[in-house]
Amino acid sequence: MADIQELVSELGGLAQKRQLVARGARDEDLTRAVRDGLVARARQGWYTTENVTTPRVRAVRVGGRLTGISAISDLGGWVLGEHPLHVSVSQNAARLRSQWNRREPIGQRLGVRLHWDPLPRNESGSGWHVGLAEALRRVVIDESLETAVAAIDWALYTGQIDQFDFELLILSLPRRKRWIRSWVDGTCESLPESLTRTRLRSAGHRVEIQIPVGAKRIDLVIDSVIGLEINGKQFHAHTFEEDHLKGIEITIAGFHAMSVSAKMIFAQWDLFLQALEMALASHAPPTSGNSGNPSG
Repeated sequence: MADIQELVSELGGLAQKRQLVARGARDEDLTRAVRDGLVARARQGWYTTENVTTPRVRAVRVGGRLTGISAISDLGGWVLGEHPLHVSVSQNAARLRSQWNRREPIGQRLGVRLHWDPLPRNESGSGWHVGLAEALRRVVIDESLETAVAAIDWALYTGQIDQFDFELLILSLPRRKRWIRSWVDGTCESLPESLTRTRLRSAGHRVEIQIPVGAKRIDLVIDSVIGLEINGKQFHAHTFEEDHLKGIEITIAGFHAMSVSAKMIFAQWDLFLQALEMALASHAPPTSGNSGNPSG
């Protein structure tokens, strides 16, 4: 008797019946595994050991694979917030189902965005998500600038793609989208750094990242004035002195030191921007009309 749970787990947590049959599974083994709660049916002919509410299972239940920002999130990429479930389906796909119930037709497609992709593009990737290059291409086409830049920053920084892959990605884009190449920086180390850089550049600021200060690096230098550190970690006593020493070193290097949390970047951007503008204004040289003492 085949161990269906083990077989499905070995195949990544989602497996088609034909894959399991090829490994010795019989119909009665599959029925027993479902009845005993060892696996669940994601869709007719698909079995899973994953939580059935996960995006990858829901995409398979619909009848396709994760693509775009949904695939990037599934792969561990830098993604902020919630997004509709983006599902790639082949152009001849049929019997599409609700993401929540394999017995119901897809209906009004609430919370799902379908992408009818040609078969050659649909061949890469895995059984539950398209290849990374296609997912990134979809993100650039569908999402905001900051979301797309963050996804590509992540792919480059983590080595998911190299510079050659990046150039191929740019060439695969519609011409009207290829200007994104000048916004991407593979040395960016985190999602909040990527979002901050893109948002500030969009607002007209000049932003440099990972600028050396002694043996350390400043996360971002803004308009050659502000040395910004973005802290994505919880407070720990063993980093307290080191974090404050870095602020002192930034000041000694001639920058106005600022430190913000990743949470502030995500949820209180306007407040951060107000503080940044005030700091920049305080370092602006006086205009000729305001120089010297007023006559009395």
